[in-house]
Amino acid sequence: MSPRAKDERAEAPQAGRGPRCRTGIEGLDKVLNGGIPVGNNVLLTGACGTGKTTLAAEFLASGASAGEPGLYLAVTEQSQKVLDNLSGYEFFDGKLVDEKKLSFVDLHAVLEKLQLDKVEYSHSDVPGLIGAVTDAVKQAGAKRVVIDSVTGVLLHLRTRELIRDFMSKLCRRLTEAGATTLLVSEIAPDEKRYSSFGVEEAVADGIVVLGNVEQRGYLLRTLHVVKMRGTPHSRSRYVIDLTPYGIIIVPLLRSSTGGPA
Repeated sequence: MSPRAKDERAEAPQAGRGPRCRTGIEGLDKVLNGGIPVGNNVLLTGACGTGKTTLAAEFLASGASAGEPGLYLAVTEQSQKVLDNLSGYEFFDGKLVDEKKLSFVDLHAVLEKLQLDKVEYSHSDVPGLIGAVTDAVKQAGAKRVVIDSVTGVLLHLRTRELIRDFMSKLCRRLTEAGATTLLVSEIAPDEKRYSSFGVEEAVADGIVVLGNVEQRGYLLRTLHVVKMRGTPHSRSRYVIDLTPYGIIIVPLLRSSTGGPA
């Protein structure tokens, strides 16, 4: 194995720091000074079409290829549709699913079986909701988890107090399970905050914002790491490309279009 290949392993200790969960996304691990600290719960937020699902799926696929099982919990879109869309990317290998290194689960189907699929949840439902998620994590043996989107769950929790309670307990349980998690958050295109309810960002260990900016008539996708506990990181805003090979961070003048949306 070459020195570069060793350096690209999913989890690598940093000098004087804890182990990192490498995203496998070109440029992002450099921005994060080696990757996401293992066990962190990261809010991946942005408007529709900014690349959230693609980034999250590449994060899982990279880990699974390196021996870290991943779990994708689909909330707002059926998992089969997500799988169909991912088939156009070179980074995604369907064998990872066949070999159970990657699991795609519809959260609503799980909640239906537990008779927890409700329009509105109360405080008494929170333990059951969190238990459903953590049981799915344990069943998959997942070291990497994506919940897409956590907004789809929080919509059923009617108060900020309940949302904060749910988020705090969920993040704690996921960390205790040894998982590094991306919590996908949906916001409106012109939203000035990082989440729909203004609570999620306070609880999360990290915030990665994806956006769109118009320049010279072109709509460019951008990435900005706002915070990441446990590691120094760049606070610059970057332009990203969705290519057939996955997400890459590129200088502004080199950005182009390509790859399935």
